[in-house]
Amino acid sequence: MNNSIISVKNLVKIYRMGDVEVHALRGVNLDIRPNDFVAIMGKSGSGKSTFMNILGCLDVPTRGNYFLDQVDVGSMSNDQLANLRNRKIGFVFQSFNLLSRTSALENVELPLMYNKKISSKEMRDRSLKALESVGLADRAHHFPNQLSGGEQQRVAIARSLVNDPVVILADEPTGNLDTRTSLEVMAIFQSLNNQGITIVIVTHEADIAAFTKRNITFRDGKIIREVEVNGQRNAREELALIPVMAEEDEL
Repeated sequence: MNNSIISVKNLVKIYRMGDVEVHALRGVNLDIRPNDFVAIMGKSGSGKSTFMNILGCLDVPTRGNYFLDQVDVGSMSNDQLANLRNRKIGFVFQSFNLLSRTSALENVELPLMYNKKISSKEMRDRSLKALESVGLADRAHHFPNQLSGGEQQRVAIARSLVNDPVVILADEPTGNLDTRTSLEVMAIFQSLNNQGITIVIVTHEADIAAFTKRNITFRDGKIIREVEVNGQRNAREELALIPVMAEEDEL
């Protein structure tokens, strides 16, 4: 076996609706290396969401093998899958998925609550550190309705980091954000990736995929294109240009 964080071999997923079979994945093979930054792309119905659900241990393949951090996921029970998700995977969603009646700090603490070996102090310290890493230490006690959309997504990213996962899976993380806020989020992802964190995002936006290192395109349940990104865009540099462009537009 190679040293990939994620390795899938001949992955097939078939949904059965009565007598009808829907082939969502048709023999997918892919390796994602440590410190990789991958964009999964494709039109609606291409299989990319099904693929991400399997990577996140939220669904299981009909056939094929999936190894996460050298562990054969296919042989696990539901309880083992839940434990693996909590220990190995950080999730970021398009809709943020924050609890409205809990503070930013408490939202970040949530994944740690399933680990009985962690004390309350360690839980708090790790959560504050995660918020600090996304620039929100000073907003720890604010509730989601007191935060902007970009700040809410940064809380969600901090929550995905708090368990020190081997990979972060992000499903359309900029889908609900404007251009400037999208750049802020991608700058955070690039910074985390530069620190050695493996990241996989689903996006339908080529502009967003250009900030990653590798683009994987799905069509009809298969990978049809896999390219290394030449001239990877720098989100922080582009973010710095936005005020200048706005001033020019006003002239």
